[in-house]
Amino acid sequence: MATGFKLPLGLRCWPHIADHVSLNEGFDLALLEDCNNAYRFTALTKVAEVRPLLMDFSRFLSAEAFFILEYYPEDTLPSRTGESNQHPDPTVYYSPYLETDFILRTIEPYLERLIHDGFVGFGLANNRMGMECFYSEEKVLTFFTDNHLRMCNLFHRHRIPHSDQLTLPSDFAHDHLSLLGFSRRQLPSALANLSRSELDTTIFCRELVELLDMYQVEEGLSFFLTRKEQEQIAALVKAQLPGHDFSDVEFGGLLLDWSDFVTECENEFDGDLWEYKQGLRIRDMIQLVIEIAEPELAEKIESIVSEPDHTFHTILTDRRLRLDVPNEITLERERFWYQGMIRNQGTVLRRDLIRCGWFDRRS
Repeated sequence: MATGFKLPLGLRCWPHIADHVSLNEGFDLALLEDCNNAYRFTALTKVAEVRPLLMDFSRFLSAEAFFILEYYPEDTLPSRTGESNQHPDPTVYYSPYLETDFILRTIEPYLERLIHDGFVGFGLANNRMGMECFYSEEKVLTFFTDNHLRMCNLFHRHRIPHSDQLTLPSDFAHDHLSLLGFSRRQLPSALANLSRSELDTTIFCRELVELLDMYQVEEGLSFFLTRKEQEQIAALVKAQLPGHDFSDVEFGGLLLDWSDFVTECENEFDGDLWEYKQGLRIRDMIQLVIEIAEPELAEKIESIVSEPDHTFHTILTDRRLRLDVPNEITLERERFWYQGMIRNQGTVLRRDLIRCGWFDRRS
């Protein structure tokens, strides 16, 4: 590269432009859309700074966090991203909330491989704190936080300057490379003595998924709730519904659960009628928060669920019929999600609907 800045092994600019690429350490920041006091930081750093930055940031997350891992489980890894429209999306895994120190100890033996492999992205987050750090397969660090001064101080301690025009590897045509494609002498000393199976992305990432009991997630909704917003919602729900089985559930998780439920219903719902109604109860809780929250926050939540709501509208049939609405939550709005039934009923759900006389009511 023109500046001598070295990317991790797994990312390489195309040869005919490499001599003209100018990459330098730096960070920039911007307010998140629909958030008055939450920021997205983007940073390009030397490889040696990734680990220290991750460790320092982890101290902001409190005692608990969850680990994020993106990789390609199959052997059909993409090889070039610069100008291709065929680049598949990686599979995303989350761990449950665990002790932050436990996560760091678990990933330590894998960290060098996670940093250098061109087909891996990873990070740490705590949604309750409104904070996330992610190192993408593009080898760029992204931070989300509502405390921009603390993040600016973190970059200052690591001597990473602010940049008004940050240049990133994704601005240029480049290749993603597996660690298996390098000879021993090309690998960093920490990786040179590892076996081929230990360098295999699909193997070491699968090991991490198992060690941290991670589960696959669908990247359906994209939103950010600040720590203040999460605290407001939690206080409202506990005051309105003390002891309710959803009252202690992280609200951001409920939003994702509703999106996942709608996606499952759109494809084919495999659960029974009780499980189907549990999905509708999630939407009840979301609606309760919309109705009792301050107008600005309520509008934001409505915007977040508007897409899955629209999808659920379109997959409902028999809307003249209505499932029984539970009386545990009193809502002002008519609950469209109880009107009708989804088209793609799995065998178990259809059996339960037959038993409760749903189809008899249509005639």
